[in-house]
Amino acid sequence: MAESPREHVPHQPSSAVCFPLQMASATDSRYGQKESSDQNFDYMFKILIIGNSSVGKTSFLFRYADDSFTPAFVSTVGIDFKVKTIYRNEKRIKLQIWDTAGQERYRTITTAYYRGAMGFILMYDITNEESFNAVQDWSTQIKTYSWDNAQVLLVGNKCDMEDERVVASERGRQLAEHLGFEFFEASAKDNINVKQTFERLVDIICEKMSESLDTADPAVTGVKPGPQLTDQQAPPHQDCAC
Repeated sequence: MAESPREHVPHQPSSAVCFPLQMASATDSRYGQKESSDQNFDYMFKILIIGNSSVGKTSFLFRYADDSFTPAFVSTVGIDFKVKTIYRNEKRIKLQIWDTAGQERYRTITTAYYRGAMGFILMYDITNEESFNAVQDWSTQIKTYSWDNAQVLLVGNKCDMEDERVVASERGRQLAEHLGFEFFEASAKDNINVKQTFERLVDIICEKMSESLDTADPAVTGVKPGPQLTDQQAPPHQDCAC
């Protein structure tokens, strides 16, 4: 599902970049230069996909960014990201979508990227009870390492595997309600609720930006200095178009 581990960064298209472990940094200078050279957008949102290993984070990202899916599984090493530009509320929004490694040994690396993220997709596998039980711990990490106003969606992935389901939809919905998150079930394989998940997350971020205009909270408006977010005014409020 993910790209094979690499010892160095080979030449790649601008839409996909991989940082191996020894180069991972929340303030990578090449990353900042790369983004600053392309200013053809109204807003830029940094989004992370997090959750246990093998829940389908990489497949979810590739389905959304490239509309592709492969059943092969190779564990993500460190962190990868893709860039996708979409139009929401008559604005051109550039998404930096980061695919994080789920293994415990990479946790120090991946949590460094939580800083500056405006949205998270917290994912579990509906056929894996352990991944569901870990959601609370992942939620705690978001609260510990990210903005106070980062927006989160809880996603139960692999809903195409209904015959192997061990986590009922209602359990996922109840947990999301308890944590204060919105909830989706999705399938990267069958392309179910993938686009809808990302678009809903973007809409929530835009709504929070609109609500924060009077307070000018940098965690929501994107005024925080650094390469992750643009210094832009928030768009007008608009209901979700999903």
